[in-house]
Amino acid sequence: MTREFSAGNYRFIPAVFQYSSGAVADDGYEIERVRFDQLVPLAEGFALAAKFIQEAGRPLTAFCACELRSPAAFSEEGFRAFNLHYVKTLSEWGIFDGTTNPVARSNVCPEIDPPSEPSFYAFSFTRPTRAKTPTFVIAGGAEAREGSGTYPERIVRYRELGPDALQEKVRMTTSHMEKRMAEFGFSWKDTTGVQAYSIRDFHHALADELVRRGALRSGLTWHFARPPVVDLEYEMDCRRVIREVVI
Repeated sequence: MTREFSAGNYRFIPAVFQYSSGAVADDGYEIERVRFDQLVPLAEGFALAAKFIQEAGRPLTAFCACELRSPAAFSEEGFRAFNLHYVKTLSEWGIFDGTTNPVARSNVCPEIDPPSEPSFYAFSFTRPTRAKTPTFVIAGGAEAREGSGTYPERIVRYRELGPDALQEKVRMTTSHMEKRMAEFGFSWKDTTGVQAYSIRDFHHALADELVRRGALRSGLTWHFARPPVVDLEYEMDCRRVIREVVI
């Protein structure tokens, strides 16, 4: 089930308080993705995003997705503490109402040369368009089963790193992406960008779990980074965005 966020001119897939599972622009609007040339600390990134969005003539509620980088993987408790801090700005912008968060998000941890503090890599927002092409952003997802329970209870092949275990982790994560896109009526054939995040060698799973399923129609951007929670090993996100800029 998707929900409308009319203040931002997009629909979203409800998930948890810190992020949604994806956002799709309403008719008459498109999602624009803005990537920073260099990582920008969280507070500064929010300020620069606000400036960019407002200079485009859009309200701050048009902010619909972001891609973050953190210094290292969090414990489950540390991840919750970070998220409580992160959503404060979204509350101030009139996006997060204290319960529901429409903003899709990826937050990963570079293994080499990580930032010294949580930082922005990219953000997305909606803007008017005459084009009829739909645009969407699917939030990052890793190899944890959805539902209640701790991460150790939900992680597929918990703490296993063999080839079979990694292939199953990739398979689970790919399925998460497919399920989220299907909520909006899309599939891999609609994507313009797919990203993977892992420090493990998952090449043996590429052909069967990604290429044969159509996930790499536009190639794959692999970031040598860990998912945000300890013991997660593989994460993905994907999007259909026609307009992308680097600032």
